[in-house]
Amino acid sequence: MKKLFFRFLLLLVVAVAAVLFWPGNYYVRQALLHLMPKIDQYPIFENRVVKAGDPMPLPYAPGVNGRRIAPRFEEDFSRYGTVAFVVLKHGQVWAEQYWEGYSDTSHSNSFSMAKSIVSLLVGCAIQDGYIRSVDQPVGDFLPEWGAFEGDTLTIRDLLTMSAGVKWDESASSLFSTTTEAYYGKDLWGLAQREVLIEKPGVYFNYQSGVTQILAFVLKKATGKNIADYASEKIWTPIQAEEDALWSLDHEGGMEKAYCCFNSNARDFARLGQLVLQHGYWYPRRGNASDSVAARISVVDSAYIAEATTPATYLKARLEDGREVPCTMYGYQFWMLDYKGLDVTYFRGILGQYIFVIPALDAVVVRLGHERSDTYNVDQDYPVDVDIWLEAALDLL
Repeated sequence: MKKLFFRFLLLLVVAVAAVLFWPGNYYVRQALLHLMPKIDQYPIFENRVVKAGDPMPLPYAPGVNGRRIAPRFEEDFSRYGTVAFVVLKHGQVWAEQYWEGYSDTSHSNSFSMAKSIVSLLVGCAIQDGYIRSVDQPVGDFLPEWGAFEGDTLTIRDLLTMSAGVKWDESASSLFSTTTEAYYGKDLWGLAQREVLIEKPGVYFNYQSGVTQILAFVLKKATGKNIADYASEKIWTPIQAEEDALWSLDHEGGMEKAYCCFNSNARDFARLGQLVLQHGYWYPRRGNASDSVAARISVVDSAYIAEATTPATYLKARLEDGREVPCTMYGYQFWMLDYKGLDVTYFRGILGQYIFVIPALDAVVVRLGHERSDTYNVDQDYPVDVDIWLEAALDLL
């Protein structure tokens, strides 16, 4: 019996060693070493700098130092590990708070807010003539995803998360495709394993791998690294104060485009301001109080309008089994109706948000360690969103 036990133990050790040290399981070792993704993990990856080529501080609104979140919100802010909360009004910093030693220059991972940045870059690539339109076939750039049973996969299908590919999105599973993408070393090899499993352009199905394919399209179309193109077309024109870092895979030198754009709350707020201003920027002060003549077009305003319009022609499968029109997603942007206010927002898995509220001429950024696991079913958003928006409305 003892001999049988030791033989079993030996087999178990060999099996575990095989899992951990088999060359193809690099990402498993990394995942076991670092566990769940965290907001400050960028030093464990190689990163490409997104240069801030023309930095200019955002202007401050009078009285900003006296504005703090109301005491009734403090418990929830602490419970979800909030590290930054910034509110812009009329293009000025209206309120700004930090916790846990974070500051206006502290880098934090965007996680899936990066998907919205990729969408903005697609708009730039169309404006530059690298891409004809959102209806151009993906196969023009990546023949691997040319067609499926006669149905052509288009850039629009990627933008609206309706590509119909096979991808396991679970970030909490050790063996999911998203975990392999995050901790792995070859995004191109992983992307080539994606296969079409249903007709594109029918169902909204949120998948990080779809954004990564979109990034490969951008790289092929522009002939430039994603980080370099982001610096040229967005980060420098919006006069970001600090260089950002876009984390790369280990082997291919490719940006983890579906996540992992690392910056600070104030510079993230600029991205929201850009969307609020319909793709325009005002170089002198960064807000619309300047003359129209002073503005520059960073992303085509028509593209911004499309990107922030829900793709209602798609069907969305809700958690309760219903199929409804997709009213919550556009071109890699989320949308919701909050107390009668139309809100467009960037969203990351650990509670990273940039909210754009046109009716109030406001932008709200919340960064932190966690978000709620409970969702508003009808509008498909984590219910902690209510906290950040209510706290912002209270300040505004």
